Amino acid sequence: METIIFFSMHNGIMLLKETLRGIARDQMEELASVDYGLEREELGRIDLETPYAVVLSGIRRCGKSTLLRQIAKKTGRFYYFNFDDSQVAGFEVSDFQKLDEVFHEEFGDSDCYFFDEVQNVERWELFVRTGLDRGKRFVLTGSNASLLSKELGTRLTGRHLREELFPFSFGEALSLRKAKAGPASLATYLGEGGFPAYLRYGKAESLRELLNDVIERDIVVRHKLRDTKTVKELAVYLLTNTAREFTYNKIGQTFSLSTTTAASYVSFFEDAYLVFAVPKFAYSLRKQLVNPKKVYCIDNGLAKANSASFSNDEGRLLENAVFLHLRRHCRDIFYYKGKGECDFVVKDRDRISAAFQACYKLTEDNKQREVSGLLEALNEFDLKEGLILTFDQEDHFVLDGRKITVVPAWKWMLASKRHVSAHC
Repeated sequence: METIIFFSMHNGIMLLKETLRGIARDQMEELASVDYGLEREELGRIDLETPYAVVLSGIRRCGKSTLLRQIAKKTGRFYYFNFDDSQVAGFEVSDFQKLDEVFHEEFGDSDCYFFDEVQNVERWELFVRTGLDRGKRFVLTGSNASLLSKELGTRLTGRHLREELFPFSFGEALSLRKAKAGPASLATYLGEGGFPAYLRYGKAESLRELLNDVIERDIVVRHKLRDTKTVKELAVYLLTNTAREFTYNKIGQTFSLSTTTAASYVSFFEDAYLVFAVPKFAYSLRKQLVNPKKVYCIDNGLAKANSASFSNDEGRLLENAVFLHLRRHCRDIFYYKGKGECDFVVKDRDRISAAFQACYKLTEDNKQREVSGLLEALNEFDLKEGLILTFDQEDHFVLDGRKITVVPAWKWMLASKRHVSAHC
């Protein structure tokens, strides 16, 4: 039996080995008894035959633990431990040595470690780095991008692969419901979003509880904030204003916060994967920082359950769904604004490689605005073609030598994964 030895100079009280043994047994038994759920699209992209730790990050309850179990099932013998268990609230980095001994004694030898919500343990990356150096393999989940990035960027630089997980995509939601792709199923998806538990049980209160959980555990407690009421109100304000512009100065004025505090709060929401602040494209980084941003939320169902005024705005529901589909495959997304506006332009390395307009229904009244905004972006970045994504319309135009294709969003979401990834 090989034990990874790690010493800590921390003065805290370590957990008893027998306590860890009981928790590890219970968690492994629970893991074996749960439903492995719908196979996630990301499963096929994850390769454990590499010398890297695989890090699954994303908002709470989007399915990270389920994906982790699906990976583990393919692995065979493995070790599993969930650090989001209240029984291990006092777990310290020095306790990893005892936990590793328990693993070997209870479950035999294995080189694969699966750790859920590992960011709850301060300096967890030290144990993982030691294990990687000895040829061990790790799959880790975490709900906070900032903490994971800080730790991954110190001792695990170049030794990890990150996979971001979102609530169910349109394709996954179709599979869960065994539904046919089309306008009706898109309308359902735009209204309900993709959180697995909500799609299965339809309880809107679960989405309200989720928002409270994210605010309390990932934001207020983690960042030692005192004004929970203002944090919650600001979160609801951003969800309500999904697909709209905002400035930190305006948020500060609205909630009686300094501009710096407003920016910090929004960054905390982003770290918890609750919202995304999309910058206006500018060649100058300084201008990108000071220009108004547009806010998008992690899930339409979550926004609707916590904001009455967002519920019936079909255009913003579609635009948010389009953003989320792009964000699953691309990190560098901007909106473009010149004389007109283009909803999304995507950056690949050092150039804008694609442009997209989201329009629920193209009419004679709005056609000029939607087409000209997209065409302006195509001309600005010298792109040959662009897409207008609608609820259920198809058409095409050729203007100024640029091709503009009108496509139903439900067709694009199912057919465009390879196309979108090629532009990122």
